Amino acid sequence: MATYDLAIRGGTVATGQGAIRCDIGIRDGRIAALAESIPEAARVLDATGLLVIPGGVDSHCHIAQAEANGTRHEESFATASHSAFLGGTTSVVTFIPHVKGSALAPHVADAEAQASRESMMDYAFHQIIADPTEAVLAEIPGLVAKGIRSLKVFLTYEPLHLSDGEFLKVLLAARRNGCLVTVHCENFDAISWRTQALLDAGLTAPKYHAWSRPPVVEREATHRAIALAELVDQPIQVFHVSCAEAAEEIARAQARGLKVWGETCPQYLTLTAADMDRPGFEGAKWMCSPSPRDAAEQGRIWEMIQRGTLGVVSSDHCGFSYEGEAGKAMNGRDAVFRDIPNGIPGLAARMPILFSEGVAKGRIGLDEFVALTSANAARLMGLYPRKGAILPGSDADLVLWDPTRTQTLTNAMMGHAIDYTPFEGLEVTGWPVATLRRGEIVMQDGKVQAEPGSGRFLPRGLYDYIRPTGRLANGFDAAPWPVA
Repeated sequence: MATYDLAIRGGTVATGQGAIRCDIGIRDGRIAALAESIPEAARVLDATGLLVIPGGVDSHCHIAQAEANGTRHEESFATASHSAFLGGTTSVVTFIPHVKGSALAPHVADAEAQASRESMMDYAFHQIIADPTEAVLAEIPGLVAKGIRSLKVFLTYEPLHLSDGEFLKVLLAARRNGCLVTVHCENFDAISWRTQALLDAGLTAPKYHAWSRPPVVEREATHRAIALAELVDQPIQVFHVSCAEAAEEIARAQARGLKVWGETCPQYLTLTAADMDRPGFEGAKWMCSPSPRDAAEQGRIWEMIQRGTLGVVSSDHCGFSYEGEAGKAMNGRDAVFRDIPNGIPGLAARMPILFSEGVAKGRIGLDEFVALTSANAARLMGLYPRKGAILPGSDADLVLWDPTRTQTLTNAMMGHAIDYTPFEGLEVTGWPVATLRRGEIVMQDGKVQAEPGSGRFLPRGLYDYIRPTGRLANGFDAAPWPVA
């Protein structure tokens, strides 16, 4: 009988702590051995000339998300899994929605049913909190019991945004229950005022979306979110940082020893606000929030990645098709920028873009690439070393990566449900040729082979990485961290 179910032979293994030439032995869906030679295996996968990297962990995806108006995001868990595998991602953290005036439980049940029926990738959840009433906050212990350990709040968007008082309520509830809080940082009132002023001036085209939310509104909200989190000693992650002004606020917090983490996305490394300045409605394809900035800002974001201030690169996959009643034109092709859905697809493009723009162009090394695309997110979400690592005992989520292969990105290559990619025509160097999820080859040479429903939910218990620092104003603790 073979010692291993599968051996990956001949590759250069990128552990995140240096690259080594070794074979990998896989048994029962987990990494069983790293060795100079794995001779006995039921099946062999030749990785000669390739890198072997951890499967990507994309900790910021909107999938099959129900909206308050009764619509649902076009990307199902099945199509999202297909896209993820094509791009080398094997695990995601996606969102359970919440609507003001509603309980959490029905939304949780809906998301669980969708994912368990359709997902091929492994998955965990963030719970959005849009209405932190006492009844809603009382449901959080039940979420935690299910293994949902992160809460998402918005400081902008109608009807999702929270006031400072409401945000504090969520921070305190998270601290009492041992959760991470993730934050969309933009100033709601400032954006609302600026938007109305633009519309009153007749400036309604998609390009004015960027004008409505300049960097100052992101910087201010980031500073405020950090200050309130510091007040109650609650760890937070700031999502989709688009500008150095906001990243500097995170850097200052980190220098003070606060548990504040920053994330950015490929769109802030490759797209600019000028992409929205196109004839007619076409600029809507590039609308997301925060808005892409300019080429100079891209350089500053790279500097923040290199400094370690921004330690996670997610996709913020939030696809709305260009065509169709559920897409960008749901309010008509003459809609003002305020009424055009925000969000762009990026699940499959995330890792190839970061490798190409980062590793291939010498901005980051291979270890940093592994950290940014898998290991750091896995640690922050309480999934490491099960995910994001190539270690004995870790899930055998692996990608065979050709570091020299060049591709020109097209929508057909993305494998998602959306009818366009904002990265159309971008040439990348570095490409996944095979993806393994728990030791099973789920993608090879651009062909996905996995069964809907074969993905597994990833429950998260209490973990020290997000434990508060213990530094409290006047030593007063209004929300003690839970005892394990």
